[in-house]
Amino acid sequence: MSSKVTAALAGVLTLAMYSGLAMAAADPYQLNLPEPQTIIARQIYDQHTLALWICLAIFIGVFGTMFYSVLKHRKDAGYKAANFHHSTTVEIIWTIIPFFILVGMAYPATKTIIAMKDTSSPDITIKTTGYQWKWGYDYITGEGEGISFLSALSTPRAQQENKETKGENYLLEVDNPLVVPTGKKIRILLTANDVIHAWWVPALGVKQDAIPGFIRDTWFTADKPGTYRGQCAELCGKEHGFMPIVVEALEPEKYAQWVAEKKKKSAVAAVDVNKTFTLDELKAEGEKVYAGNCVACHQANGKGVPGTFAALDGSKIATGPKGEHINIVMNGKTGTAMAAFKHLSDVQIAAVVTYERNAWGNTTGDVVQPSEINELRK
Repeated sequence: MSSKVTAALAGVLTLAMYSGLAMAAADPYQLNLPEPQTIIARQIYDQHTLALWICLAIFIGVFGTMFYSVLKHRKDAGYKAANFHHSTTVEIIWTIIPFFILVGMAYPATKTIIAMKDTSSPDITIKTTGYQWKWGYDYITGEGEGISFLSALSTPRAQQENKETKGENYLLEVDNPLVVPTGKKIRILLTANDVIHAWWVPALGVKQDAIPGFIRDTWFTADKPGTYRGQCAELCGKEHGFMPIVVEALEPEKYAQWVAEKKKKSAVAAVDVNKTFTLDELKAEGEKVYAGNCVACHQANGKGVPGTFAALDGSKIATGPKGEHINIVMNGKTGTAMAAFKHLSDVQIAAVVTYERNAWGNTTGDVVQPSEINELRK
């Protein structure tokens, strides 16, 4: 056997063996799945490992036999080619053996799939909505009932544009993580506002598509406290790679504290939609909303991306009739990348429209009040 063939075979065997071993999550050269943190993730992990070892055994058996036959029975060693004929016994054997191998692999896999679909009797139910490009969470049942927030990428723009050193969790960090208690069955109801997304957190053994107009569900129970990271696993548009998921699992006592603090902040942040804001107040808030929702496409300078994303600086929308501007922000524009932002609050929509009409070279002087947005929702 040549040295090249030997080296290649050794490399494949080494890769297969390493793929079947648990490796540290912090290892930048990690080849295996992340360390499982739920019962479903553990079953997936174990079956993945079992399948790899079976594949390795078959690989060694098949190629070992093949290489042995080629080397041992070669022509220059005095062997003559044999004439093979039909053998019912051999055909039965090479049919039965793979059958039992497949059944042995399919049985535990089927049990896991059935368990993955059993979302009955949850302790907490959370509606999760995919947006371009962020996640919305609404706590429907449990201690946190009534809590709602958006979760968006928090990696600084300067890092994304290679103007700063990238952080440890580059593109895998968010401003508002999904917080859940350990030891509780969490049911996730999934849908989407615009296109198909997918909620995927490998360590929790969860991956489910979020489809507009449909409600799908999945579940998990975090075994121990920690921060678990994932991403949208469906190609959902330009910022697909900038749509991370972060789940923070807390001990029940700490989770209760988080719920209390979150509800307190929500109460303080609640704004009377009939309140009248000044132009400066709306511009200040609108700039924040723009940075979190619009800057990726329309750019910080409002110039957009020529030929791809429309400019707002000097545009007919941002300087034309106010009603048309509000409508496109709330409902999007069919056939374009402009998604609907109706999920934002009345204050946020009023603020960002006001900001866009009075930023850069736009000087309309128009002010949009939250009450106007609230009226349009009726």
